[in-house]
Amino acid sequence: MVGSEGPNASSPTQQPPKKYDTTIFLSGPTQSDLQRNAELEKFLIDSGLYESRDEAEKRVEVLGRIDRIVKDWVKQLTSQRGYTDQMVEDANAVIFTFGSYCLGVHGPGADIDTLCVGPSYVNREEDFFIILHDMLAEMEEVTELQPVPDAHVPVMKFKLRGISIDLLYASISLLVVPEDLDISHESVLFDVDEQTVRSLNGCRVADQILKLVPNVEHFRTTLRCLKFWAKRRGVYSNVTGFLGGVNWAILVARICQLYPNAIPSMLVSRFFRVYTQWRWPNPVTLCSIEENELGFPTWDPRKNPRDRFHHMPIITPAYPCMNSSYNVSISTLRVMTEQFHHGNKICEEIELNKTQWSALFEPYLFFEAYKNYLQVDIVAADSDDLLAWKGWVESRFRQLTLKIERDTNGMLQCHPYPKEYVDTSKPCPHCAFFMGLQRKEGVRGQEGQQFDIRGTVDEFRQEINMYMFWKPGMDIYVCHVRRKQLPPFVFPDGYKRPRPLRHASQQDERNDEDAVGSGSGSAERHIKRKIDPKTEDMGPIKRVKQTAISPPRTESVSPSKNAGRSGGTPDISFSNGNRLECRATGDADKNSDVRLPVRQLESEKDSVGDMRVVEDVMHESITRNECTSMLVSEFPRIRNEVKPSQEGCAVKPSEQLEKPLSWNELVVPCAVSFSESKETLA
Repeated sequence: MVGSEGPNASSPTQQPPKKYDTTIFLSGPTQSDLQRNAELEKFLIDSGLYESRDEAEKRVEVLGRIDRIVKDWVKQLTSQRGYTDQMVEDANAVIFTFGSYCLGVHGPGADIDTLCVGPSYVNREEDFFIILHDMLAEMEEVTELQPVPDAHVPVMKFKLRGISIDLLYASISLLVVPEDLDISHESVLFDVDEQTVRSLNGCRVADQILKLVPNVEHFRTTLRCLKFWAKRRGVYSNVTGFLGGVNWAILVARICQLYPNAIPSMLVSRFFRVYTQWRWPNPVTLCSIEENELGFPTWDPRKNPRDRFHHMPIITPAYPCMNSSYNVSISTLRVMTEQFHHGNKICEEIELNKTQWSALFEPYLFFEAYKNYLQVDIVAADSDDLLAWKGWVESRFRQLTLKIERDTNGMLQCHPYPKEYVDTSKPCPHCAFFMGLQRKEGVRGQEGQQFDIRGTVDEFRQEINMYMFWKPGMDIYVCHVRRKQLPPFVFPDGYKRPRPLRHASQQDERNDEDAVGSGSGSAERHIKRKIDPKTEDMGPIKRVKQTAISPPRTESVSPSKNAGRSGGTPDISFSNGNRLECRATGDADKNSDVRLPVRQLESEKDSVGDMRVVEDVMHESITRNECTSMLVSEFPRIRNEVKPSQEGCAVKPSEQLEKPLSWNELVVPCAVSFSESKETLA
């Protein structure tokens, strides 16, 4: 391995000098660079990115408490398994940190990535995720305990004295773990499985990164800045398919290697300049990729066929070298590339003194970037169940993006947003995630073209229901919402931000979006509604048939199921009958805007949700005294038990439901329209 001796080196032995693989640029800062650097550091401090001394001391105390807990846990297991008194006395576990805390770039309220290394006879599946879990659950100082055993790197999440902890476990091939264990030495990888290697590599990678950068303090400031930028722009989330902490750290470290004499303000600007021009999937590496006699697979697209499908390889510097960004998809790479271009443009303006650093960190207006969204509502019986259930669903959320890309041959682009939203006006435990949808840019769709993703959502739902810690009340709902139908709780202060004025051509496209036409191109114009959450779903619905790519399906509609109240704003809530009910209030207005078509199938055999994304919106005519419901789907392994505590709690997976839906039915859209114009990114 390539390394160097430094203040963060874990071993006192002499290391070879640092080596870099490509040409480096040795120019230093100018007086203007120094001034911009001072302004950047002041901005980071004013933004509250540094923790207080009291919080830093509390973190040290919490880590000490975790160390004592795991030591007692290992000694207890050693005693229960009949080992000698001497073995019980020598039994030990060691705590290491990695991630932002180890790299020195954590901020107030950040979690601490922690690794527990234990002896060979203490396993992860039973001893860690069951016995230690139960010990932590009994402690009053531990809250929000959430095991995620099926993650790529199994983890147990919890809060200890208010500090968030992500705890991993690695069992190494030693009966007694020494207190001064050198985790950077490759001997710790002897006779362990790949999950243990991944758990150990978090600490090993962080250690190597600090050894491979020319200036640790400049690296830390730059990384702190770019992590803040990524969170503001909605591209900081490894689990969603973007980049996590280690990915950003490696990208920044590479820039530090290329510009060893640059200061943070220069490094931030060079970061965007370099990665705007980077030709993915060429990998980003900090050192050469080396093999080892231990035989673990390393990232090598020449030998490993699946490595050839990685879109944004960012290779870890510790053996075995892996692609840390395997979660990135075509869609999320597109989003990040757009954000790199946006950041590069702002940095160019900063260097020309046309704007300030604050412009770089303007939040991304996700809910103004697309016309169509998927809303994923996650519900559970109580807050503890929701925490565990949400973690599981979120860990699988990127699979929905990958499946949509696969099933539409990349023609339907997805933008999963890593932020969760909660309707605080509802006491029922639930949260929601959103995904922007648009047709692939530069490809003009045929009139009436549809993307049928019913089977995609069905497959995703079945995988979600494989959760081994499932409890009654845990469920998810997926529905389509158009931009003007987004629920109010996703906007600041509960209201929708007014959109800027459009050009004439864009206004015409909006009119086309609200128009309903037949396959031959005829259309009827409808009065556009005002954005009012109380009235936006009221009004008559007219229907014009569209041509679908998928074969036509025979639908059996029950008149009794179509009977309902008069049209109005829906109110969805739990009831004693274990049904998710939608009570429409108010009378329909003849001048209200159109809505998506809504129907419910009588035949269980054909009750598959219509998740078609189409060019034009289909509409259905109804009378004043009729009410409709979205086409729904029943999926296997759906449990619908509801606890008494849920009664009266309201959940709105969509703002357009108008007929009672059973708790085990998934609300899905019939049609989503797309405009040919390119969405403007904030």
